[in-house]
Amino acid sequence: MVDKERLAAAVKEILAAIGEDADREGLRDTPDRVARMFEELTAGYADDAATHLAKTFGEDGGALVLEKDIAFSSMCEHHLMPFFGKVHIAYVPDGKVVGLSKLARVVEVYARRLQLQERMCAEIADAVFGCLAPKGVAVAVEAEHTCMTARGVKKFGSKTLSVAVRGDIPESAVNMLYALAGAGAGAGK
Repeated sequence: MVDKERLAAAVKEILAAIGEDADREGLRDTPDRVARMFEELTAGYADDAATHLAKTFGEDGGALVLEKDIAFSSMCEHHLMPFFGKVHIAYVPDGKVVGLSKLARVVEVYARRLQLQERMCAEIADAVFGCLAPKGVAVAVEAEHTCMTARGVKKFGSKTLSVAVRGDIPESAVNMLYALAGAGAGAGK
């Protein structure tokens, strides 16, 4: 639960600390807007991936399931700046599958928190592996971090790739995830 009053007061103090007048017309409503923004951007703390992965369907086939290009945005816990990109999730079912929209919801659960890309990638893989009990799962997260592009080294267009693999997943599936992220097959070797 976000304490919006406390957040708004903190934003007002930040504005004063950088020499701004929080009561001027353009900033008057900013503290409340930022408080609502933080409530939205951290809504994942109040959500649980397991609830989205609870409804499954029996499936005897063991064909690889790949949900690719799931867009997300999150907030880096180090600088409170956005990072955004795409998540690719591949899993080999072991008797059950989940509705594809549920994988996107799982991404949102973890993206809507103060986050590290590497942790988010692992959390998504762990949730899918733990809740669906597939033979294997691989998750790739490709993201651009504004803490690297808008400040600091200012390397526009640079992207970070994280991959998490759980269980028995074919090497070809992992290579496919690297290829989807533009890293080429076998990049993880």
